[in-house]
Amino acid sequence: MSADSSPRFATSDDAPIALHLVEDHSLQDWIDRQPARVQTWVRGTGYRPALGKVLLIPGASGAVEEVLVGYGTVKQRKRGRFHLAAAVPALPEGAYKVASGLPAAQAEQEALGWLLAGYGFDRYAGAKPKPVRLVAPEGVDAAKVEAIAKGEFLTRDLINTPANDMGPDALEAAAEALAQDHKARFEVIRGDDLLEQNFPMIHTVGRASDKAPRLIDMRWGDTGPKLTLVGKGVCFDTGGLNLKPGASMGLMKKDMGGAATVLGLAHMIMALGLSLQLRVLIPAVENAVAGNSFRPGDILPSRKGLSVEINNTDAEGRLVLADALALGAEEAPDLMLSMATLTGAARVAVGADLAPFFCDDDTTANQLMQAAGEVADPLWRMPFWDPYEAQIEPGIADLDNAPKGGFGGAITAALFLRRFAGNEVNYTHFDVYGWNPSPAPGRPKGGVGMGARALLSALPDILDL
Repeated sequence: MSADSSPRFATSDDAPIALHLVEDHSLQDWIDRQPARVQTWVRGTGYRPALGKVLLIPGASGAVEEVLVGYGTVKQRKRGRFHLAAAVPALPEGAYKVASGLPAAQAEQEALGWLLAGYGFDRYAGAKPKPVRLVAPEGVDAAKVEAIAKGEFLTRDLINTPANDMGPDALEAAAEALAQDHKARFEVIRGDDLLEQNFPMIHTVGRASDKAPRLIDMRWGDTGPKLTLVGKGVCFDTGGLNLKPGASMGLMKKDMGGAATVLGLAHMIMALGLSLQLRVLIPAVENAVAGNSFRPGDILPSRKGLSVEINNTDAEGRLVLADALALGAEEAPDLMLSMATLTGAARVAVGADLAPFFCDDDTTANQLMQAAGEVADPLWRMPFWDPYEAQIEPGIADLDNAPKGGFGGAITAALFLRRFAGNEVNYTHFDVYGWNPSPAPGRPKGGVGMGARALLSALPDILDL
């Protein structure tokens, strides 16, 4: 789907052009060390090394011989990420190699940003990004960074594809293709079989669509700690009988962003051969409107045996996740994670760029936060606030899927999910947005992974791999 589904670094055989990163305070020093011809050129242009600003330096033949890329100031860099990637659109086609100015501690992040800048969703229209390739900087594990970029490309492709081409059946096909690529085991429960095998809420949410609801179950690895990833796969969300207004429905193709993110993360884990037992569970549905839609006021059974009163059919993601989490918890994995585009409340709390997560285990949470900073995949810890438990207990049923009042909506949704994950499992829930509302270096407008790279980095510590 993307312009390059297998992002790759260049090699030195590609005769790369030398690229120099120059901070604002070090430009004059760099100029002073250059031949007179280069000094004259750079001074004559009036170049200032703002973040990502490019200056092409010609050789004697007139062809580009070297490139300056502005690296700004430390203060400026703190306000963003993937600064080297900002230069990619301004560079001519070809291969490049960083010759100076790249801090070793930032090399992997900047190399990844360069690969991510090569993403383009051109399935329906649009030009492919021009081939501008980078030689992996010294000390960077090229295969690792390529695997991470490919997983992110997969996530973006799945989210960007509209619901007419990315319904539950197409999401299943994408997951199965990933399983085949990595020789993973793959099973699916569809339609009325969900009722027979005790997944009543997945069935109820998806039954009004002409594309049958299903539970996707992928397994990989036979030794090591058990990791279970659960991703919300609502391929389109009309809101059900509590119909969304048009403005709120426009981006609902991304409501399977949780599923897309766990599939991208699964690719990273399998491609890198982590020593663990991976399970991926994706309840894939469309929340459609028809005569058999579930209704406000309905009380639903669940796999865990808890009854759930429906006060809003637009709070459907937590319902399908609940049955999947209950299944995942039955195997008592060492770590279980859910990822979902779950609540607007999370966006109000932290905006579009941060992925809030909920975790009761302080050690796990601290490891995630540390990893997030190291790999420029920002997270923010939110509380499983026990005093709010009463808000999800309506009295007429065990649980309420949409408590009234509007306060703490991301927290009450997380508390709802925790009831199904249980108290015996180390459980973390991510309420992601899955969408980049405006273009940024390495992150074009559209579908985007959130939290996957931080998780990948933290897993060895969390699971003692």
